Order: sequence, then structure tokens, then C-alpha cells
Amino acid sequence: MLRVRGRSVAWIPPLVLLVGIAVTDYNTTGEFRVISWIVLVPGIAAALCGVWGTAVYAVLAMVFYTAVDNAWPHQFQAGLPDFILVAAGGVLSTLACLVRVRGERRALHMRDVTDTVRATVLRPLPPRWGGLEHAGVYLPADADARVGGDFYDIQPGPHGTRVLVGDVQGKGLGAVETSAVLLGAFREAGYHEAELTAVADRLEDRMLRHREYTTALGRGDGDRFATAVLLGFPPDRTDVVDAVVFGHERPLAVGPDGVRSLRAAGGLPIGCRDLAPGPLPVSRLPVAPDETLLLVTDGVTEARDGEGNFYRLADELCRAVAADPGVAAPGLLVAAVREGTLRHSRGHLDDDTTAFAVRRTRASGGEGPEGPEGGRSPR
Repeated sequence: MLRVRGRSVAWIPPLVLLVGIAVTDYNTTGEFRVISWIVLVPGIAAALCGVWGTAVYAVLAMVFYTAVDNAWPHQFQAGLPDFILVAAGGVLSTLACLVRVRGERRALHMRDVTDTVRATVLRPLPPRWGGLEHAGVYLPADADARVGGDFYDIQPGPHGTRVLVGDVQGKGLGAVETSAVLLGAFREAGYHEAELTAVADRLEDRMLRHREYTTALGRGDGDRFATAVLLGFPPDRTDVVDAVVFGHERPLAVGPDGVRSLRAAGGLPIGCRDLAPGPLPVSRLPVAPDETLLLVTDGVTEARDGEGNFYRLADELCRAVAADPGVAAPGLLVAAVREGTLRHSRGHLDDDTTAFAVRRTRASGGEGPEGPEGGRSPR
């Protein structure tokens, strides 16, 4: 638990306590003995060291107790009762350390499983994927969970590169499952469908089928929905982007000249099409070559400070870009959003927080709209 330059120093605190108690007892009068405090040594070791280290300190505590106690005249010795206390404390401390170590191993295993789930849902994206330079940051509201209902992905294809960023209603494993379902549908539809509206329809259909499935299982999350933004980068245009907004925060275009909100037509969340049947509005919006599109979930826009004030993302970014136009780069942009959100909320996140930034980049090394080497994109 304690490391200095990569090496464990967890053995030092109990050793210092062991020697300190022995020296203190040796230098006190017979009426005031502190050698019995040595029972604290294996207890401290149980909290910091491994099982064998704790067992060693339990034995050392008994050895030191015997040596120091026998150095006193008989009338001042603590005697057998305190020795039994030290021995019992050592045994109990070793057992407690065993329980602690097993719990830590179980927690590490669960973290590895969670990281695997997260890598499956939010798959790692190659740099400059599909002709886009990108960067993303994801912060779960539950720091121990490490994964939640926010999602994002890029899917290159023969009809251009598509980007999806969204937030599933609710929390827990059900939200993670729904995120995975929507991302799976997006990766297939984003590659095969020629029209962005068809991709949006496929997402809606997949959500409805998933809700039917969860309802048939008797689960209580059969009315789940998701807000999202679906972007399409046409292969024949570099100055525009197509956008479908599913009840989500509209993208921000961040460039050296400032920050502006893209005036994309809004629609209902995914899974709510029955409330307003009809074709989804697709907005074609101009984007300058040096502008980065920033998409965030409501964990950013609804972050509050101690007085309950919302985080004013656009204003913060305007000040950041005015101070340093280089902040408009995707990597620096999402880092600024992350730091600003955590600073504003003082590290207390009430909802999963995602910031994802993309901008076009010149194809290099044979990369085309269908992925590296112009071949078929992996699914």
C-alpha cells in the first residue's frame, strides 16, 4: 500500500512502532510499563503489509515482549497475562490481514472484469480513425463502478464516417447493457446504411426490440430510453457535417475564433419515436476546417457547484480559447472540459460525465473513409 519509487515501504511503520515501544518501555520507570502496547504492532502490520509480513511482526512482537519484560526485575514484569494478550493480538491480526488481502484480490479481479466490460462497450479507437482526429474522456459518477450508461464511438464506412455520442437513462448494469446494444446497432448500421436517417431508424428499432426483450424477462427497466447525437461526415464534403439530435445537448463547434452552438434540429430521445411518428430531421451544418466538434453528456452541463449553480461550459471554453487558441485541439479540449467540470463540482459528480471531440484531418498513410488502407472497417 505504501511505495517509494516503486518499492514497498509498508514494513517501515510497524517496525518503527515496534522499536519505539521497546525503547520507550526500557527507559520508563517500573511503575509505568508500555510494553503491552506492542500488541498494536501486528494490528498496524495487518492494515499495511501482507499476510506473511503480518505473521512476522506477530512473532517479533512476542519476542520483543519477552526480551524486554524479562529485562526488568520480577516485581515490575507484566507477566504471562499480557503475553497472552500480545500472542492473541498477533493471531487475530494475521487472520484479519488474510481477510483483507482476499478482499483486495477480489476487488482487483472485479476491476479487471469492469475494465474488460468498459473496453468492450467503449472500444479503444485508433488514432485519426476514419479521417477524424478525436479524443474522449469518460468519468463515471460511481468511481468504483468505472463504467456507466454514457457511450461514444466512431464508425468509418463507404458512405462516410459516422459518430455517435449518447447517454442512456438510468444507471447500473441495465444502462451498460443498453449502451452496448445501441453501440452494436450503430457499428453495423453506420457502416452499411447510405443515409443517416436510416442509421437513426436502426437505432430506434434496436432500442424498441431491446425494451421488448427486457420486458419479457420481467425486468423493471422496460421503459428505458437514450439521448444521443448522431453525426455524419460526408465523404464528398469537408466543410459540412450532418447531425441528428435525439433529445441531447447540441454539439459545440470550438475553433481559434471562439465557440458556437450548432443549430441542429432537435428530436426525441431514442426509444420515444411513438410520441412523434415521422422522419427524423437531419441538419446539414457548416464546419470550418480548424473547428473541433465537442459533444458532452448532461454530466457536464448539469454539474453544480456548492451553491447549486450549473457549469457554464460554453463560457468557460470561450475564455480558454481566448487565452490559448490551441485549446481547440481535441485532446486539449476534452482535458479542459474534464478539469473544468471537476473543478466546478469539486470532484462530486452526480451523473456519468463524457466529453468527446472530433475534427477532420487530412488522410495520411493510405487512410481513407473506410478505415486504414482503404479496406473494410472491422466490426
